[in-house]
Amino acid sequence: MKKINTFLALTFVLLSAISCKKEVTVETTTTESKDTIAKPSVQKIVSLNGAVTEIVAALGHEKELVGVDVTSTYPANVKTTAKDLGHVRSVNIEGIMALNPTLIIGTDKDMSPELLEKIKKSGVKAELFKQEFTPEGTKRLIADVAKVLDHKDFIQLNTKIDADLKNVKPLANAPKVLFIYARGANMMMVSGTGTPVDRVIALAGAKNAITDFEDFKPLTPEALIKGNPDVILLFDSGLESLGGAAGVLKIPGVDKTNAGKNKKIIAMDGGLLSGFGPRLGEAATQLNGLLSK
Repeated sequence: MKKINTFLALTFVLLSAISCKKEVTVETTTTESKDTIAKPSVQKIVSLNGAVTEIVAALGHEKELVGVDVTSTYPANVKTTAKDLGHVRSVNIEGIMALNPTLIIGTDKDMSPELLEKIKKSGVKAELFKQEFTPEGTKRLIADVAKVLDHKDFIQLNTKIDADLKNVKPLANAPKVLFIYARGANMMMVSGTGTPVDRVIALAGAKNAITDFEDFKPLTPEALIKGNPDVILLFDSGLESLGGAAGVLKIPGVDKTNAGKNKKIIAMDGGLLSGFGPRLGEAATQLNGLLSK
């Protein structure tokens, strides 16, 4: 009987020990699981559009950008904190994937079908937004980017656009504006209708001097004379590439236009003028002010 009792006692101790070991193991696993769930994932964003980059930064996610395209020039320090991948038409998938992104975003314009297909096959989450060059289109783009970033508070960006646009003042005899995209004297294009700059010119209360074609075409003396602009508009970088206003006045045909005769040449930051991002209202207001002088 004593042997039986001793055996039962030993059996009870052994079972208790096993039971306690199981409880410790489960508790540890549960704790580790909770810790894993609680840890926020680090977002690494590649943005292939200047307006989208500007929206990401305006929403407070600038530090999450690891790669941007050449048009991403605002905020000014974005090129120092994120890798410049070049123009979206020449970006390669290897350069993007080397940054180990968790999100690739951009717009449906300019991106080559080949790059788009490779992004789709990369396994990385990607969102391409439709960009419309209107105030309402810009506000939708802001909302779309905010949704992808799971960012609820974006309304103030849209209300600022509306508030800034209200500062545009009517211009007497709306001037005709010719926009020249220049990269030196041997590379000059003029804007027809439907371009971002064409739309900003209208928002600023002026008229595009070129209305007989869409998009951009090479600059010719005939187009200059036919358009006879009151003002010639360029990007800051374009004006610099031509050697300043004096260089613009040397372009064949300019001297025969009202703009050339009155030396009415103005320039603006390219990202601001054509970006159609959160600073759209500022762009229209600034152009309006330059045209009123």
